[in-house]
Amino acid sequence: MDGMSGPHVIRGSVSLPEAELVWRFSRSSGPGGQHVNTTDTAVELRFDLARTEALPEAWKRRALERLAGRLIDGVVTVRASEHRSQWRNREAAAVRLTALLAEATAPPPKPRRPTRIPRGINERRLRQKKQRSETKRGRSPKNWD
Repeated sequence: MDGMSGPHVIRGSVSLPEAELVWRFSRSSGPGGQHVNTTDTAVELRFDLARTEALPEAWKRRALERLAGRLIDGVVTVRASEHRSQWRNREAAAVRLTALLAEATAPPPKPRRPTRIPRGINERRLRQKKQRSETKRGRSPKNWD
C-alpha cells in the first residue's frame, strides 16, 4: 500500500515485495469505545511463502520446513489488533511477519564439537581431592580409648 514504512527487510538485501502481501481488515475488539464499532482496525497480513520469488530457494525451503505447523496451503498469516489505529496495527503485523520470516530463514547453528578435558586439569582435581581427604582424615580421632 502507499505510504507504508518502506520495504519489509528480512535480512541483508532480501525484502518482502509489497505486491506479494495480502492485507485484510476487520473490526477489532478491545479498547476504543464506539470507535471500535465503526472502523476496521484489526489487520490480517498474509504472505504466500510457497509461491514467493522474493526469497532465495534455500531460505524458502528452510522457512517452509520450520513454519510447517503455521502454514495453511503454503500461506503464513499474521494478525494484529492491539492498537486502536489501523495504521499502527499494519506496522505491527508487518514487523511481526518480517521477524517470523527472519527467524525461520536463519541458518542452522553450527554443530557443537565436544571438547576433551586436558589431562593437567584432571590431575590437579584429583590432587586437590586427595589433599582435602588428608585434611579431613587428620581431624578424626585416632584412638579415643
